[in-house]
Amino acid sequence: MLPGTKVVSAEAYGTSNWAKTAKLSVVLPDGKRKRFFLKCAQGKGARALAEGEYHSASAINAVVPGLVPSPAGWGEYGMDGSQVYFFLGDFHDMELSAPPEPVDFTARIAEMHRGTSPNGMFGFPVPTVIGVMEHVIKYDNETNGPWPEYDAACRQLIEVVILRLLGALQSDGRDIVPALVHGDLWEQNVGIAMETGNTIVFDPGCTYAHNEMEFGTWRCSWAFHFNSPTYMRLYQQHIQPSEPVEEWDDRNRLYSIHPYLTDSAGHPGSMSRQLAYNEMLYLCEKYGPLESLEQYDPEKDISVTGAYTPFVINQLDENRDRIQGIEAVR
Repeated sequence: MLPGTKVVSAEAYGTSNWAKTAKLSVVLPDGKRKRFFLKCAQGKGARALAEGEYHSASAINAVVPGLVPSPAGWGEYGMDGSQVYFFLGDFHDMELSAPPEPVDFTARIAEMHRGTSPNGMFGFPVPTVIGVMEHVIKYDNETNGPWPEYDAACRQLIEVVILRLLGALQSDGRDIVPALVHGDLWEQNVGIAMETGNTIVFDPGCTYAHNEMEFGTWRCSWAFHFNSPTYMRLYQQHIQPSEPVEEWDDRNRLYSIHPYLTDSAGHPGSMSRQLAYNEMLYLCEKYGPLESLEQYDPEKDISVTGAYTPFVINQLDENRDRIQGIEAVR
């Protein structure tokens, strides 16, 4: 915020598993009133959450103005002997339960994906997160428990399947242009702005990647709007599937493993790692058969069963005091 800004009120607003969120009402130096959305976090992934969201929102706004709330800043402050990292952006009153209008929404997502890496490389200038986990996830046996069958499937996936499935994208003269992806584009990160009716996405953890990577989470067990084929078909009117087209669904299955494992890392004991493991087995059977692996189980495949698992977000109570002293943050 600009020096001289006066904080009128700071009240808890919204829910988050990983941070304390609030609505700030301020008076700007010119006397105008403005509202901001504040997110505060500490501990593992906190800096990447705050700094990453600021730079992600800035990158998206540069390509598709208004698709995300305008970022105002990020920073850190000390409280009770620990460092708290914060992100500050424009506040919008949003309807969060209604599905986004498919035609406009998919057109704007395609426009975002036309934003390309400034240096032609994959990745992002700063660490970003999905949930509270940085985008490079290491499986944690200490948290999730030892699982040798998973380890074997994971090795086969990395050493054989990924090389075959994604290698085909860059063979026979084909290439991938790293596109700007939101990184965590699921239903609870999308809202309808009440003042304009426009769709807004939030909580970005961007990276420059294959554009199809964006849609792995649309396949996951918690998808309830975006698993409708309407959204994908409309998007593909703007950006067609990469060649080989016939392997699009298998690539989508591969890209769903990342959000599943991220959810598992953040919520030990969830079904997500079992679902990810089953997806690995399917892909290994098709692209890298190995007799020692367990068999894929179609009864655990939600693309077959249509099973839906609600994703519950619980407010992180231990952070309830983190907005104290925010009047000093600039």
